[in-house]
Amino acid sequence: MEKISLTTTAHNCFFTSTLPKTSSFSSSLFASNQLLGLPLSSSSSSSSASTNPRLRLVSRNAASCRTVKCSVSEAAEPLTASERRQLKRRGDVRNIAIVAHVDHGKTTLVDAMLKQTKVFRDNQFVQERIMDSNDLERERGITILSKNTSVSYHDTKINIIDTPGHSDFGGEVERILNMVEGILLVVDSVEGPMPQTRFVLKKALEFGHSVVVVVNKIDRPSARPDFVVNSTFELFIELNATDEQCDFQVIYASGIKGQAGLSPENLAEDLGPLFESIIRCIPGPRIDKDGALQMLVTNIEYDEHKGRIAIGRLQAGVLEKGMDVKVCTSEDSCRYGRVSELYVYDKFSRVPAESVEAGDICAVCGISDIQIGETIACKVSGKPLPSIKVEEPTVKMAFSINTSPFVGREGKYVTSRNLRDRLYRELERNLAMKVEDGETADTFIVSGRGTLHITILIENMRREGYEFMVGPPKVINKKVNDKLLEPYEIATVEVPEEHMGAVVELLGKRRGQMFDMEGVGSEGTTLLKYKIPTRGLLGLRNAILTASRGTAILNTIFDSYGPWAGDMSTRDQGSLVAFEDGTSSSYAIASSQERGQVFIGPGVDVYKGQIVGIHQRPGDLSLNVCKKKAATNIRSNKEQTVILDTPLDYSLDDCIEYIQEDELVEVTPQSIRMCKNPKLQKKTR
Repeated sequence: MEKISLTTTAHNCFFTSTLPKTSSFSSSLFASNQLLGLPLSSSSSSSSASTNPRLRLVSRNAASCRTVKCSVSEAAEPLTASERRQLKRRGDVRNIAIVAHVDHGKTTLVDAMLKQTKVFRDNQFVQERIMDSNDLERERGITILSKNTSVSYHDTKINIIDTPGHSDFGGEVERILNMVEGILLVVDSVEGPMPQTRFVLKKALEFGHSVVVVVNKIDRPSARPDFVVNSTFELFIELNATDEQCDFQVIYASGIKGQAGLSPENLAEDLGPLFESIIRCIPGPRIDKDGALQMLVTNIEYDEHKGRIAIGRLQAGVLEKGMDVKVCTSEDSCRYGRVSELYVYDKFSRVPAESVEAGDICAVCGISDIQIGETIACKVSGKPLPSIKVEEPTVKMAFSINTSPFVGREGKYVTSRNLRDRLYRELERNLAMKVEDGETADTFIVSGRGTLHITILIENMRREGYEFMVGPPKVINKKVNDKLLEPYEIATVEVPEEHMGAVVELLGKRRGQMFDMEGVGSEGTTLLKYKIPTRGLLGLRNAILTASRGTAILNTIFDSYGPWAGDMSTRDQGSLVAFEDGTSSSYAIASSQERGQVFIGPGVDVYKGQIVGIHQRPGDLSLNVCKKKAATNIRSNKEQTVILDTPLDYSLDDCIEYIQEDELVEVTPQSIRMCKNPKLQKKTR
């Protein structure tokens, strides 16, 4: 069959492929080019992109269209001639991950992609952020777990993985990158690249993945697309991207409107340009179709009826339902199992399949003890793939059994055995978390990427009926050459100019060092960038919100370990502590609120040692919130009117930020209380 070399030149895109010369191909190519407004050339012109892209930091718009090569992963994966003969590209499948900083619109963009590819019926009710199926995700408005779906565009199946944007859940993103060949890097049209954008892009470039940059929320009034594209280009250079990777395709989109285009002023009526860019600029999976079966397990789900479900991309061979396989962790450690059920992702659901070819993402049932990072391989000649590695945790917290007088009132699981089983079960799917036994038999040390990472686990456990106590978060330090090192993070604070002084003062007290300050958009907002010890971030979010009247936005991401920054104070005020058991009364609370702000109202059961408020001065203060007004037989002329302040309503995250070294948070299915740690009880005034 005669071959032709095809070159399509688009806005920020240059793609060369060798395809069979057929009339049906020519007509379909012309139709797709017409949608994008692309010219079609029959000559190969790879030399036209020979200019060094590092010297070409220009404003990329429709007027100044450049010939830019789509980033391809071949450059990062040198192969021998024999390997090239064995490995082939699948043209009918694309595996992509959508990555971005939190709130840059990943999940909303996936919603639009699902709707426009007719995944749902026209009359079907579809809620917003359909991929955020977890209750906690819906309540908090964030993505916590990565999820798979797929859409079909023309004759190509596109497997899409929606990933979390918070840096605390970076472990989810790191392992998902093993399953894909390219990423959609979604960047806000006003904010530009943010800390998590840098983290996920760095990981993707290390894998050698192709990148399509989506400048989202282009319909915002203060959008500045040229600045965002140039900032993203600078970020690629900072992260030592190859020349091919620096020549990325740019798509401008409005996820909420379901529109995309090659220039910010000229958006199509749908996401057609985005789908075309995915198919053109992200290569199909490289597979060894006739080789021995290999599949790396990158995610685990659990079903009450099917048990554990292993999810991953098939690297080589064909996987069939009912097949006997070998499960490998290393060359020496292998065991055998059988695939009882096999599923592929079709539209928004898992669909049973009899067999799966290499290159596709699938779900496997029947192996009850499968773990993330293990390889499902051929029973006869299977070899394990390299295991998944994620970065180390930086924050730890102590979990222990509930020792308060109210133990067992609400919880279903209250013993140390229940707590141990649940925590170690979490390790099976949460690779970035670690659990160790504590100093006593009923204490466990849980380490995670950040406070939010561990708080989500605590919230899930209390909803499952667990009752336990949690200590304050502590950073994980290291000793290198007898020098104490602690983790540092990059903190970016978006704050209106009138509150900037208070925020700068607050970050300075916590040993933060400013290294950048710039204006953002036309809203009079300033973006401050700090390098700050992780210790200084504990309890910082609430303090910044208070200092900025609730207008500041704080984002952080782990940077590196550095020298110990010295002592710092994260809380200036003490606590109000109840000194007897009983039920709170209006009379007692009225006098207590003169000493500070209280957490409880009248008629609430309290116990000795429970924290009932914030003292207005340093140091703790014991008081009686159960005291009742003395009854006398003298009739007063007028009843005294008691006016109570609204009690502070602290969430689980707020409580964990608030507590100090000698305090604990009591977590039950219905209540969250704070108390003094009896083992570390300090003298109270």
